[in-house]
Amino acid sequence: MAQFHATQSQFHKMKSPYYSMFPFLFAILFSFSWPTTAQSHEKFLHCLSLHSNDSSSISKLIYSQNNQSYSSILESSIQNLRFSTIPTPKPLVIVTPLHASHIQATIYCSKKHGLQIRTRSGGHDFEGLSYVSEVPFVLIDLVNLRSIDVDVENRIAWVESGATVGELYYRIAEKSRTLAFPAGTCHTIGVGGHFSGGGYGLLFRKYGLAADNIIDAHLIDANGRILDRKSMGEDLFWAIRGGGGGSYGIVIDWKLKLVSVPASVTVFTVTKTLEQNATELIHRWQYVAHKLSNDIFIIVTISRANSGEEGRKTIQASFSALFLGRVDNLLSLMEKRFPELGVVKQDCVEMSWIQSLLYFFQFPTERLEILLDRTAVSKTFFKVKSDYVKEPIPKIVFEGMWPKFYEEEGNSAIILLVPYGGKMDDISETETPFPHRAGNMYKIIYNIGRAEEENLEFQKYISWIRRFYHHMTPYVSKSPREAYVNYRDLDIGVNNKGLVKKVELVFPAVTCHTVDTGGYFTGRGYDLLFRKYGLAADNIIDAQLINVNGRILDRKSMGKICFGQFEEVEVVALSV
Repeated sequence: MAQFHATQSQFHKMKSPYYSMFPFLFAILFSFSWPTTAQSHEKFLHCLSLHSNDSSSISKLIYSQNNQSYSSILESSIQNLRFSTIPTPKPLVIVTPLHASHIQATIYCSKKHGLQIRTRSGGHDFEGLSYVSEVPFVLIDLVNLRSIDVDVENRIAWVESGATVGELYYRIAEKSRTLAFPAGTCHTIGVGGHFSGGGYGLLFRKYGLAADNIIDAHLIDANGRILDRKSMGEDLFWAIRGGGGGSYGIVIDWKLKLVSVPASVTVFTVTKTLEQNATELIHRWQYVAHKLSNDIFIIVTISRANSGEEGRKTIQASFSALFLGRVDNLLSLMEKRFPELGVVKQDCVEMSWIQSLLYFFQFPTERLEILLDRTAVSKTFFKVKSDYVKEPIPKIVFEGMWPKFYEEEGNSAIILLVPYGGKMDDISETETPFPHRAGNMYKIIYNIGRAEEENLEFQKYISWIRRFYHHMTPYVSKSPREAYVNYRDLDIGVNNKGLVKKVELVFPAVTCHTVDTGGYFTGRGYDLLFRKYGLAADNIIDAQLINVNGRILDRKSMGKICFGQFEEVEVVALSV
């Protein structure tokens, strides 16, 4: 989960003095002055102790920068090492709540002392926004909120936001071989951020997104209230299922609708090089994958590889599939719909659904307990971008991609093609905030990464993936060019960092600076902004005038009719 702004803007109120003349333009600058880091830290900690039910309990869950465990807690779930460097801004305090009251106290004290909040579930935010901020902030790490309750009889589960999808899958499989949940394929992803952005995986062509199968949730809002689906209302419940992590509050747990899978499923991986017609197969895949039965999912992974000839490089494309059924039915389907790939029985393996996850995670399929290991995935420096494709990309375009992989940086790149269609075509684009439904053939994921010891020149790898992304512009979605919200990419654009430092306000009055405001306002007045904001008089909300009897009247005492006319009076001051 990413940034959740608990800070509320504080504006300086200004009283209008009694003037007979006003300038034609009003510009008011609002400034925010942050308390010093030391003051924020001490006041925040003191506030937490006062507003926690058990101050001794919450003190064990707080890690300030001088705490010996601070660095290890902070680094524990940073998955992108680009944001594990010394210059990266760090939280003043890390809070690892055990229950909702700890989060409520943290929200209250953060607001009171001018600190922003970042909320981290699994630490997979691609741009580090769930644990990095340019202004003083507190990190709420949900690592301790990871309980999972699976109800097989009613086919539902409650899962806390700090759990990983691997832990969720493991707990479901403990109780049933034929129940599952359609979430992601990286087992260390935290469910909080994953669900908040939609969340897709091997089953999404059959059952839709994770967010499509969420039936309730508990959320803590900026006022510290705990809301369920009924009390938050359908609009907010709609927003938290695909609108992006941390945007609307902190979701502490989710109620899931579990789905059915066969006792045995079938998987295969077929890898082809350019010399084995990989380009033709990728081109053909575009026309087939999104139209296949929703029981099958075939993803394509493209990378550079060694050729059979010594010292020569080539491109390889791996076609990996999950089929919700037995091998014979799969072979029949492939022979009918995609015979060019040449899948044979020896390529296929039957296994349980939970084992198929390990297969796609590239772990030994007999080691189910690895799903509980949050450290099983190696951390790297990486950059990810995404696209959606609505029309088949010409074969010549794929051929034009391959030379880019032969560049030095291309050796560290992987391109994935993720087929859509199936259930995704049946769900309206307005059903949840996730809009990528019917009309999308597939998604492209551009990924470039390097090991920790090789980061000194990583910027040139980021430049490579940006060039590749730019090269694809004519062939992907347009107006807008779409991207997956969970694949955070700040190249697309950013809001102002931190809080807005300066706001300029204007008044729609005449552009001639020598015009007297008294006569101008009483005559209604227009200027360059009147088409947007109306006449000057439309924006006057109060006035003080002296009537023929010498009385000073405001809007209330002069009455509605007089306020609308300003006839035969002298306007002393106006409030706009």
